[in-house]
Amino acid sequence: MTLRKIIHIDMDAFYASIEQRDNPELRGKPIAVGREEERGVVAAASYEARKFGVRSAMASTRARKLCPELIFVPGRMEVYKKVSEQIRDIFAEYTDLIEPLSIDEAFLDVTENKKGMELAVDIAKEIKRRIREELHLVASAGVSYNKFLAKVASDYRKPDGLCTIHPDQAQDFIDHLPVEAFWGVGKVTAKKMHELFIHTGKDLRACSLEMLTHYFGKAGQLYHDFARGIDERPVEVIRIRKSLGCEHTLERDLTSRTSLIIELYHVTTELVERLKRHNFRGNTLTLKIKFHDFTQITRSQSTVQPLVSLQDILPLAKQLLKEVDCEHHAVRLIGLSVSNPQEDRRGGWRQLELPFKR
Repeated sequence: MTLRKIIHIDMDAFYASIEQRDNPELRGKPIAVGREEERGVVAAASYEARKFGVRSAMASTRARKLCPELIFVPGRMEVYKKVSEQIRDIFAEYTDLIEPLSIDEAFLDVTENKKGMELAVDIAKEIKRRIREELHLVASAGVSYNKFLAKVASDYRKPDGLCTIHPDQAQDFIDHLPVEAFWGVGKVTAKKMHELFIHTGKDLRACSLEMLTHYFGKAGQLYHDFARGIDERPVEVIRIRKSLGCEHTLERDLTSRTSLIIELYHVTTELVERLKRHNFRGNTLTLKIKFHDFTQITRSQSTVQPLVSLQDILPLAKQLLKEVDCEHHAVRLIGLSVSNPQEDRRGGWRQLELPFKR
């Protein structure tokens, strides 16, 4: 069996780096892309800002406290999208098997590549060099025989990193990997794993499939495979949208259920418009609530009929909101999403992802 050659490219501090590239006065300084206001959130932080603990999705007020010299820069999404397309054009000179994950990262399958280059690491080096020379930006790259390991590798030596995980090195590498570095393991899952005395890839590999599926459901199979260096997922050029949603950060924290229902109506209206625009039909509605302290919860409900209209979604959204204790926990953000599309409907909205579309 021929092993695949997979590259994961991840742009370093993408939004912030573009702002520093386009404005020389910002170079070498701690900057945050976002709005400096009471309800503002940091969209991206430069590496200079990260040294102070500033991170994306952080409240602007907290970012300012951590870094008094922080410079806030308004985002320019159209510019970021254009640069993303330029990066995609570079990728396309090497392979057509490109799977965007977001606006600033993608997988490339270069097993069979347009340049006839034997080593994937040489392709990764060349792509990194071209991004630096042509776009004056920095990317990190991970190279391995599957998507899981390529993504882990790209994170390993950031910024401006290049890491290759060979098949004969993979198991030892995985065994020493903290579970927090595994794809799909967030804070909540990591905490649960720690409670089960699972701290590293080696600990995870010692767990049976039965145990992992018992505690982690379907994801247990994934963790079981990852711990053994197994990931058969292909690089998907045409990606099937699995969910569609929207969210609103409120102008002020709310505890009044009546006020929250009004906000929920506005979010639902926007969601319905998006569903129509993308011709998306799903059967599960998820309510996301973020509280004043930035903790968040989700509540979901599935239906037999697809969720497409205001009449379908709003009553269900209200029902989900009833399950949330808003009176004692002020709410700062409300989000709704529709997911779980039926297999026989997917052909109606199967679409080619735009480069790095977030």
